[in-house]
Amino acid sequence: MPVKDITDCMGYQQITSVSSATGLTPPNGALKAMIIAEGNAVRWRDDGVDPTATTGMPLATGAFFGYDGDLRRIKFIDQVSGAKLNVSYYR
Repeated sequence: MPVKDITDCMGYQQITSVSSATGLTPPNGALKAMIIAEGNAVRWRDDGVDPTATTGMPLATGAFFGYDGDLRRIKFIDQVSGAKLNVSYYR
């Protein structure tokens, strides 16, 4: 998602454990998220199937990921133990 499309920050969440498939907790009304993996890379899926350490879309450590799909459906898991997610939510 281009930075120009981000408006009205609605909150921040840090997920400190993604050792099992973990979803987001967006505030009501949030439509987009800016997600950055910290510590280690993660994988994600938003098709209703849980990601694993070896299946799913990879997200490298420090990479910016703009997501505007169903925020309650996407899940993450670390590829190697120790990953964290930093998430900001927007309308």
